[in-house]
Amino acid sequence: MSDHQGSPDPMAGHEAEFDPAPGQGGSRHEEAAAPPAGRGPRGVLGAVHNLFRMRLDKSGHRVFMVAAGFTIVYAVIAGRLVQLGLRPDPPTSYKRAQQETAGVRPDIVDRNGEILATDIKTVSVFAEPRRIIDKDEAVELITAVLPDVDARDLREKLGSKKGFVWVKREITPKQQQEVYRLGLPGVGFLPENKRVYPNGPAAAHVLGFTNLDNQGIAGIEKWIDGQGMADLGLAGFARQATDLKPVQLSIDLRAQHALRDEVSKGIEKYKAKAGAGMILDVTTGEIVALASLPDYDPNNPVDALEPNRINRMTVGVYEMGSTFKALTTAMALDSGKVSINSSFDARGALAYGRFRIHDYHGTNRVLTVPEVFIHSSNIGTARMALAIGVQGHKEFLKKMGQLDRMRTELPESAEPIVPARWGELNTMTIAFGHGLAVAPMQAVAAVGALVNGGNFLTPTVLKRTAEDAAKLGHRVIKPETSEALRYVMRLNAEKGSAGKAAVPGYFVGGKTGTAEKVIGGRYSKNRLFTTFMAIAPADKPKYLFLVIYDEPQGLPETYGFATAAWNAGATTGKVIERVAPILGLPPRFDPPVAPFPVMARMGAWGTR
Repeated sequence: MSDHQGSPDPMAGHEAEFDPAPGQGGSRHEEAAAPPAGRGPRGVLGAVHNLFRMRLDKSGHRVFMVAAGFTIVYAVIAGRLVQLGLRPDPPTSYKRAQQETAGVRPDIVDRNGEILATDIKTVSVFAEPRRIIDKDEAVELITAVLPDVDARDLREKLGSKKGFVWVKREITPKQQQEVYRLGLPGVGFLPENKRVYPNGPAAAHVLGFTNLDNQGIAGIEKWIDGQGMADLGLAGFARQATDLKPVQLSIDLRAQHALRDEVSKGIEKYKAKAGAGMILDVTTGEIVALASLPDYDPNNPVDALEPNRINRMTVGVYEMGSTFKALTTAMALDSGKVSINSSFDARGALAYGRFRIHDYHGTNRVLTVPEVFIHSSNIGTARMALAIGVQGHKEFLKKMGQLDRMRTELPESAEPIVPARWGELNTMTIAFGHGLAVAPMQAVAAVGALVNGGNFLTPTVLKRTAEDAAKLGHRVIKPETSEALRYVMRLNAEKGSAGKAAVPGYFVGGKTGTAEKVIGGRYSKNRLFTTFMAIAPADKPKYLFLVIYDEPQGLPETYGFATAAWNAGATTGKVIERVAPILGLPPRFDPPVAPFPVMARMGAWGTR
């Protein structure tokens, strides 16, 4: 054996290490290589791992994978947005709260721009029951700072599954701070609008009131909502009061205060159950003042729905007594069948079957038309109506708006009570104000037309120009008939029952009305409804005044009488004395020259 064969070759040893025979274990490089594809999960993970190795030839695949991932994410987001747009989820608690908060309303001002109703900003407390952790603790803390919140009711609200509940509406700034300091999660605040009436009960029955959501419940407030005010708010056109034009009423706040004060004093003095008053501009149909007592404060209208606090001018219906004789006299004169110089037999009672019609203060003689009016003769007035007939009487009263419900801006109104069967006896009694019950505003509107030249205007509580009034009115009697009515009303103030309202300097005319109330289906002689209507100045009337009392009592100074002249007439005189200067009617201490030319030319009774 040679030395060459026995000595190992160094190169051979290296080749054996790096180039093994087939079937033997591979080198370290071959052990690090990825296993072949298609060998289960280890093969997939290996492929992904190999893809994200920092090798230049794999970068294109990596970019494609990232882009695909982002595309999928954005596609999911876009799909969700489309879904929300097509089928939105219920509103959040905050949005729902905003929908339930009180909306803004326009200011209400009187004819001179004085604020009668306006909005102020306030805050309300709401809760989200789902976010409140300890409901018992929340109830205890909230009722401690808001003691008028009912604990049981609040616990029920917070225990519900609702997303939003009111805790308390319209809290004070001090209460807001106290609730805020509690630091309760799920309890928050929302700004709201609160309706306030700076003049308290003044014109309450005209203004009406709103609920907690600032929605009109009665009066002109309800009328405003009927004009589409809520729709403006929902459309985003009314976010604050300055976005809305103020609603200007025909009411004069100064005259309103004076009227309410005098009627209130009269109720106390004459111990009446109730009273009411109204001032109407007969040239435009504007209601300058309207009071009905007892009334209420619209800032806190808790007793507004009590039966005794209705608006007696529009909701109450009454037999207006002898004030209706003005309508009967006008009807007779305007028909042409009766003239101012006609006479009617008032001797003895007027019989109709078993019924007898008497005069309260009978003269027992033949009376001219002016005498029938100033003596308030039931007999003479009934004979006038019979001269026209049942059908003519009904048609005239229909034309004067006495047989249908009167519609004004005030939603509250009542149907008149009309006889189911209207015969001659009905015409006789209705002629002097018994047997037909109407709202006093209806009677005022009719008498206003009788004295303004014969133009009927539906009363309004909104400010109205003379031009608008001329377009809205319609003629119901001739101008000479209107002069005759003014004449007999003035004559009644000079020589008849209207003397207590004849304030010097204002050339007042008027008519009293005393009706017995129907109690248990029968007329009661001791329970009266008294009425007084007055015009000023009688030669060219601008204003018509009405005062009514429900069951006034006789006093020693009225000699025990409780009829209209002694109470409603006396109050009307005081109202005219206070209000006429305010309304721009200066006193005239020299009588007007030829105030009733047609009556003078015809030689009417009393003109000589």
